Amino acid sequence: MLIYIHGFNSSSQSGKARELQAYLAARGLADGYVCPDLPHRPAEAIALLERLIAASATPVKLMGSSLGGFYASWLAEKHGLKAVQINPCVSCDEKLAAEVGRVQKNWHSGEAYEFTAQHLAELRALRVPAISRPERYLLLVETGDEVLDYREAVTYFQGARQIVLEGGDHGFSRFAEYIPTILEF
Repeated sequence: MLIYIHGFNSSSQSGKARELQAYLAARGLADGYVCPDLPHRPAEAIALLERLIAASATPVKLMGSSLGGFYASWLAEKHGLKAVQINPCVSCDEKLAAEVGRVQKNWHSGEAYEFTAQHLAELRALRVPAISRPERYLLLVETGDEVLDYREAVTYFQGARQIVLEGGDHGFSRFAEYIPTILEF
């Protein structure tokens, strides 16, 4: 099973999730793919992902984008899984600290919630200081990411297979081109 883990305030309706779903469906592979709509609370999101991993009858592989990459690192390390990282956030607890007390809104559902100190504490509990087996990771980043500094991910995933593309954006504009590479990994 391939689990796609969407980013902060996103959903299963994100562009990459839909592109991947369509690609797999066109090849008769959609049954092995899942992209859950994650709760905004990190502990609840991880609990949902853990249930999917536990229930899978086939080996699980992870793909995470932005905050989803942060979650994928934690799950990959805990369960010894392979993970594809797309413009991942490697220190989300630090990156989102300024959001405490601010109202957030899911881009797709419109659900609003306040990002609290509890959210931040739950993120801190999921932080992986360093990956243990770089060969389990594939990193895809674009240097034009306007949200995250791609160099942080390049350093964090040192030793992993890395594809660093000039330009682009946080959404990883060339995602469709790299689906075959992702699936080969």
